[in-house]
Amino acid sequence: MYNLPVKYTFRKAEVYYFVRKIPVDLRERYRTGRISFSLRTRSPKVAADRARRVAARLDDYWFQMRVSSNVPGAHLLRDAPAQPVPEVSAPKTAQVIEEANPTLSEAVTLYKRLKGVGKPETFLRAPERVAEYLREAVGEKRLLDYTRADANKFRDWLLARGIAGSSIARTIGTLRAVLNFAASEHALDFHKPFQGVQFDATAGVADREPVPLPIVRKVQAACRAADDDLRWLVALISDTGLRLSEAAGLARADIVLNHPIPHLKITPHPWRSLKTASSKRLVPLVGASRWAAERIMATPSASPYAFPRYVSAGKTNANSASAALNKWHATLAPSGTLHGYRHALRDRLRAVSCPRT
Repeated sequence: MYNLPVKYTFRKAEVYYFVRKIPVDLRERYRTGRISFSLRTRSPKVAADRARRVAARLDDYWFQMRVSSNVPGAHLLRDAPAQPVPEVSAPKTAQVIEEANPTLSEAVTLYKRLKGVGKPETFLRAPERVAEYLREAVGEKRLLDYTRADANKFRDWLLARGIAGSSIARTIGTLRAVLNFAASEHALDFHKPFQGVQFDATAGVADREPVPLPIVRKVQAACRAADDDLRWLVALISDTGLRLSEAAGLARADIVLNHPIPHLKITPHPWRSLKTASSKRLVPLVGASRWAAERIMATPSASPYAFPRYVSAGKTNANSASAALNKWHATLAPSGTLHGYRHALRDRLRAVSCPRT
């Protein structure tokens, strides 16, 4: 516990500041009688450590200033001219503090460089998008300059844009991850102003309803009638509960038909990652999904992808697939989306008391 005053500091609005008088014999070299600047922390322990290090650097610098003006042993020199003493640059204590307190942009760059290795493009875009939101709402600042008032202003700015509560939760969560990571890397005493910001996370969130079984059968029949790669993708989802990106990014090698239990291997690929580590799994092929897999493998193709139209430039374009397929799907099921098949399969499995494992 730090119950005693921290040497060389004072507090203002709960924040510690470094302060030290200029020695009398060196005061003529300064424009002021003391050095003072913020240590950017409310922690007495952190303030004591920073003040100690800054004071040590000043002591060393002042010693060099005194030595440069009064060279030890000068009285022992012969008549040869004294060698000039290199000028010592001024201490950059305030600059050191600033470098340890990165800006929002620097925090984002650090986060992407260290946390974004091997991550998909969506992971890298998220912190950039969130940082842009924060700049529009409260401006670009250094980490320790953001306050709780800034956090509340940011929340109000998001609400004013009509963003759903779940999206606000993701946005603030991403921002916290970026700022906390940068603060940890720089060993900052970060007071986490964006922690616990209050809002209704359910506001504006529409429930994703499962596709009713009669509609599932109707759509599957339409897929068999059309019998093209777009409908194969819908049918593949309908009886497996795959995410659209998982299905669109399948490799042909992921489709295993020559097995006692035909199945799909859901595994990460360079062109399509998985949402979570537990998403890696084997999924049995039955019903319309097995029909779709058989149609894919029966169609000659030089491409290694099951759906080459949605894989290009080394990545899977699930958004394009979603836009095209949901538009067609709406003609058969106006109130449902392709993601509803995932919920529908969950309900179908529950209805037959299927165990979780």
